[in-house]
Amino acid sequence: MLERLESLPARPGCYLFRARGKVTGGAGAGDEAPGEVLYVGKAKSLRSRVRSYFQEGGSDARFFVPLLQKTVGDIETLVTATEKEAAILENALIKQHQPRWNVKLRDDKEFLSLRVDPSQPWPRLDVVRKPQNDKAHYFGPYHSATAARRSLHLVNKHFQLRTCSDGELASRTRPCLQHQIKRCPAPCVYDVDRAWYGEQVRAVELFVGGRHDELSRVLEQRMAEAARALEFELAAIYRDQLKAIDSLHMEQRVVQTGAAIDVTQDVIGVHREGDLAEIVVLYVRGGRVSETADFGLKSELGDDELVGGFLAQHYAPPSEGGAPPPDEILLPCTPEVLEGTQELLSERHGKKVTLLVPVRGPRAHLVAMANENALHAYQQKRRAGDALDDRLEQLRVRLRLPTVPRTIECCDISHLGGGDTVGAVVSLVDGEPAPKRYKAFHVKGVADGDDYGAMYEVLARRFKRAKDAAASRGVGDSPSERVDWELPDLFVVDGGKGQLAVALKAAHDLGLHQLPIAALAKEKEQPNAPEGLVVDRVYLPGQKNPIELREHTASMFFLARARDEAHRFANRTREKLGQKRRLSSRADKLKGIGPELRKELLRRLGSMRAIEAADDAALLAVPGFTQRHLTALRKLIPAPALPPPPGPSAEPA
Repeated sequence: MLERLESLPARPGCYLFRARGKVTGGAGAGDEAPGEVLYVGKAKSLRSRVRSYFQEGGSDARFFVPLLQKTVGDIETLVTATEKEAAILENALIKQHQPRWNVKLRDDKEFLSLRVDPSQPWPRLDVVRKPQNDKAHYFGPYHSATAARRSLHLVNKHFQLRTCSDGELASRTRPCLQHQIKRCPAPCVYDVDRAWYGEQVRAVELFVGGRHDELSRVLEQRMAEAARALEFELAAIYRDQLKAIDSLHMEQRVVQTGAAIDVTQDVIGVHREGDLAEIVVLYVRGGRVSETADFGLKSELGDDELVGGFLAQHYAPPSEGGAPPPDEILLPCTPEVLEGTQELLSERHGKKVTLLVPVRGPRAHLVAMANENALHAYQQKRRAGDALDDRLEQLRVRLRLPTVPRTIECCDISHLGGGDTVGAVVSLVDGEPAPKRYKAFHVKGVADGDDYGAMYEVLARRFKRAKDAAASRGVGDSPSERVDWELPDLFVVDGGKGQLAVALKAAHDLGLHQLPIAALAKEKEQPNAPEGLVVDRVYLPGQKNPIELREHTASMFFLARARDEAHRFANRTREKLGQKRRLSSRADKLKGIGPELRKELLRRLGSMRAIEAADDAALLAVPGFTQRHLTALRKLIPAPALPPPPGPSAEPA
């Protein structure tokens, strides 16, 4: 390893730390297979950067640095011509290898943007995830869906643009409610002045584009002109739009940055304790902090690499859902390959992007404010986590569970008049719904209306998948597959003693005797109480009397949330199944015949009845229909009976 360090080039590039590989046997015994990539980094000098990790007595205090000698089996380096190429290459390598020590900022979801297409006859503002290369104008992306939809709500409330889709606009014959409450001029029905509507579109573009001062001057002028022309209703519209802008200004904090008022700035602050880090971004537009965003990370990286990794992911290309870079980014520390990152962001922005690490002056005060916000966000999340731990502990004590129920699953059965029976299993992780762990089951092996039989089938299938996943651990199953079917800390069924007994039987039949199971029932407070007086009770195995949970307690919160989510998901699954059944036809049951060929059969022969009555020759005359398809069809639809041959004709007398 040390010899390898001495031979590293003093040039920009990327380096990969690989884990110690496994020794292969057989003919190549003694060979070591390459281990997984643990970390990918970039450097303006590979020699000095990589050697700094292995120098004894160094000042690098990151968690993984003392373990490098034991963990890293090999170092790969890739030389690039410039720092910018190193930044691009690092991003590609991180996507390829997904190293465990690199920053993982977010999932695959794109940021939201607002879109308006001035080329439409009656443009409107709508929300999109992926900007397209068209002639429309895009604003954003917004760091949160809440921020994007709040801007959309303000526009729809104070500016006179349509909110309906193009299809609704073309088919509507009378004005909708938006026109009645004076939020839309109803161009779908009435003859609206296109010039005035175009003014509204331009005002909306100024509003969502953050050019509020310019918009205020325009609106004040229009309001005065409307008042002089005695058009008081129009003047009132402009007045309300001005009030909306003023209220938005009051929510924004004014800052003095020393930069020009039209220079966009992002200010990044960092706070960390151990391997937990919080990054906050202040979005400064027009001298005001318009939005803030915080990102919780778990990483052993140093602050320089943490910030560098954040820049690469947060300002990813638009095709990957990244935020557009501003004119200026203020940083709390100097990331590796600063100049190369600056060139890369400038290329994505279309003009120069400046990365600064201020040490004094207004910009330094902004970075200090961002660091304070990062500390505040970290403390808030820590307090929320502490409160969550206390509430889960209360639930554990209340239900006498062996462990804190970090994961809770709940099962519910839904059917419509005994048909379209489905089972739904939802999951809460740390009290929050985890949709990726939801499971839906179509019940087929029981009679219609048999709720107990349906629940047994659903739970038996769910528990069997858990056993199979546990048995196959390490035998080819991916980690995500194992986690998805892993048993929870607490399993809840919606119902009373009967449902609890069914759940226990399904678990015990598969040997799962240690799985904590409870039933949550909504029952009358007293046997003779009116229908409205109901309480929630929890039934536990081996306990005759239920536990009555008071409303608004921590125990009731988690269980009720799981039950309500299971009920919602089960109903939605049943509705989808019923819709699919209602919209299907007998032609969909033709096994071995694809959807396009089924459409062609219906198009040529006219109906399913005609297909059933058609002979082999008529079917084979349909383009694309072969003897193989005919064989598959005849397994379901027998050939029509041939007409009897004509009898001998009677001879004339």
